[in-house]
Amino acid sequence: MARNRFWDMDRIGPVQIGTHHDRNGREAHAAACTAPGCDWSADYLSRAAAELAARTHRCNPR
Repeated sequence: MARNRFWDMDRIGPVQIGTHHDRNGREAHAAACTAPGCDWSADYLSRAAAELAARTHRCNPR
């Protein structure tokens, strides 16, 4: 049975946010844009930082 790597998923506009464990076992939060052609994503140590990045992200698809 496959493990769920992300939990507490949320979406703000085209950006999806999810909680996961990083390489050191700490809880981290990833934000990734799901718009076609936009390859933006980033990891954050706090949920608030990930949500702020999602709210202020502007897509620049090529």
